[in-house]
Amino acid sequence: MIKCIIVEDETLAQDVIKSHLQQMGRWELIGVYRNAPEAAEALRTHEVDVMFLDIRLPGMSGLHFLRSLSDPPLVVLTTAYAEYAVESYEFSVIDYLLKPISFERFSRAVSRIEDGRLFSPTSKEVEKPQGDHIFIKSNSKFFKVNFSEIIYVQGMKDYLKIHTPEYALVTHQTMNELEKALPVRQFIRVHKSYIVAVAHIRSIYGNSIELGKVTIPIGINYKEAVMALVGRRQ
Repeated sequence: MIKCIIVEDETLAQDVIKSHLQQMGRWELIGVYRNAPEAAEALRTHEVDVMFLDIRLPGMSGLHFLRSLSDPPLVVLTTAYAEYAVESYEFSVIDYLLKPISFERFSRAVSRIEDGRLFSPTSKEVEKPQGDHIFIKSNSKFFKVNFSEIIYVQGMKDYLKIHTPEYALVTHQTMNELEKALPVRQFIRVHKSYIVAVAHIRSIYGNSIELGKVTIPIGINYKEAVMALVGRRQ
């Protein structure tokens, strides 16, 4: 089970998130807390994997609370205010949900966590990430690839091309398998055929992402998550 808490002072928003969680099979709600001190006590006394955190809380804001934590759990921010999105990515949050939160949007955020390296099984060809690297099978060899080296991943039917500044590796994998193996805090799926490293994004404009000299298309089903990076709705 994935253990989570909700930090939210609005009763209606609490009820929406609780209702969404009840429809997910692998989640255990530890508690609901209205402010930062209550949440801090819960983190001290319980094992928590994920925190759904509102930004505007009474007293200390959600972002100030997050800044005060030395070892926070995975965080999904919830707010009615899109202007905080850019600031929120200072904290490498998993996702940024704008209220009112639909079940479809919530389930996509939850799926990113369920499919991430903390909670997913190891795929057959891709070693589960340990620390700062991954092993990729290509031409009967396993190559060590540092996460910091990966600029983007390109899907080509049953094959993937992993692009780095110095080389590209082709591996017999599906996009979904590799996405499950990459750290969710460092990579974002932007198209059915592309995963990009957030650290290498130079600009986002229209339906495109610029990675140095390379331009990547943004798929319509992924645009909302991408646009959260720049703090506005699609």
